[in-house]
Amino acid sequence: MNFYEIHIEGGIEFMSILFLLFLAVLGTGVVALIKKKEPVKRDKWIKINQDLALFALVWGIFGQTIGLFGAFQAIEEVGEVLQALLAGGLKVSSYTTLYGLLIFLIGKIFKIILDFSE
Repeated sequence: MNFYEIHIEGGIEFMSILFLLFLAVLGTGVVALIKKKEPVKRDKWIKINQDLALFALVWGIFGQTIGLFGAFQAIEEVGEVLQALLAGGLKVSSYTTLYGLLIFLIGKIFKIILDFSE
């Protein structure tokens, strides 16, 4: 399965925002690295980077929660479901959380690099 399929399967509305947050975290991290000789500007950019990274994590968890809510609602209406179908739904609902966590970790890596480069 490629990134595009995961993006579509994970829910276009949540995954698109996460992708934009990914680009923003990368961008603000690079700007913070470029501005590392100017402490005030660097600190401003790394603060924005960390806020965006945290928002990505929370947005991913929110996406999973909405997905699980919808899945449990469908299970409630149908009654019994196969375990494989349930496992597949849980896997798909985890895409947003995993992507949000990845973005959060990238933001933290930028922070660690900047802290150790002082």
